[in-house]
Amino acid sequence: MTTNPLDADRPPELPRPRRGGGRGGGRGRHRRDESLMVPDVQFESYYGRQVVKPAPWKADIPAYIFLGGIAGGSSLIGAGGAVTGRPALRRTGRYAALAGVALGGLALVHDLGRPERALNMLRTVKLTSPMSVGSWILTAFGGFAGVSMLCEVGRSLPDQRSWLARALRAAEPPATIGSAAFALPLASYTAVLLSDTATPTWRESYRGLPFVFVGSANAAAAGLALITTPADQNRPARRLAAIGAGVELGAAEWMHHDMHPLVAEPLRQGRAGVMLRASRVLTTAGALGATLLGRNRVGAGISGAALIAGSALTRFGVFEAGLASARDPKYTVTPQRERRDQRRREP
Repeated sequence: MTTNPLDADRPPELPRPRRGGGRGGGRGRHRRDESLMVPDVQFESYYGRQVVKPAPWKADIPAYIFLGGIAGGSSLIGAGGAVTGRPALRRTGRYAALAGVALGGLALVHDLGRPERALNMLRTVKLTSPMSVGSWILTAFGGFAGVSMLCEVGRSLPDQRSWLARALRAAEPPATIGSAAFALPLASYTAVLLSDTATPTWRESYRGLPFVFVGSANAAAAGLALITTPADQNRPARRLAAIGAGVELGAAEWMHHDMHPLVAEPLRQGRAGVMLRASRVLTTAGALGATLLGRNRVGAGISGAALIAGSALTRFGVFEAGLASARDPKYTVTPQRERRDQRRREP
């Protein structure tokens, strides 16, 4: 008789009463109760593996998302400094925008493994792919931010009547407008990229996550400006800090209520929950400090550091929550079953 190792998991067979005392004609045989072969079980995993494969990204990706957000917000601050006649704020915004996009690009290339992979994403334009669109947003923003930085350097040339100084002055307005125009797409496309995956928590947060990232990016950029700008020129940064923090905290609260309660659970539990709670505390404290103590150099610096730390924890907390939701099959299977049952109840 051939046996299978899985026979040990077979449920016991219950004997049925005999219909007669004879042995022939099929009488007296034990028949299998097929209803016992498919018991109602609680789903855990598929051969010990996740239903959804966690994203293979490491810490480079949330670092890239954070640095890209600072770059986008800093370009807005640089444009505001240029419009309002605050040279220190203008310089801070332009230098921070270029530094943020350059460091973020290095983190992205490091995650890809080979630099040519980043260049390969520019071979085509695919509007239905957040990664393809994001690559072009990053490239365009980096170009405008680089020209803006060169224009800022050109202001210190000894001969302002030279052809180079005149060319840089002519290029300054388009570069400032271009970098500011791509600031919000740069800060928000990474949220679209995360929510376009099959990771349950990221997927479920697609409505509110772009607003969270945009608010967090502006708060972090304002915090950096508060640290590096004299107190008599940081008024736009103080306002942006309050607005960015309010948008981030409000959007995060709305996002949690809009999501499925079970799928939103990783945002409140574990390591991700600790980081996001700390982020809310730091962002709130930084915004209040920027509003009340921003005119003081020390108070502005402390508030700015709190805003930057809160923004970084937001990015890393959301990233960790998504990975945690992919590791546990219940975050994938339970909402699917609920949607199936709801469809069955519909006429």
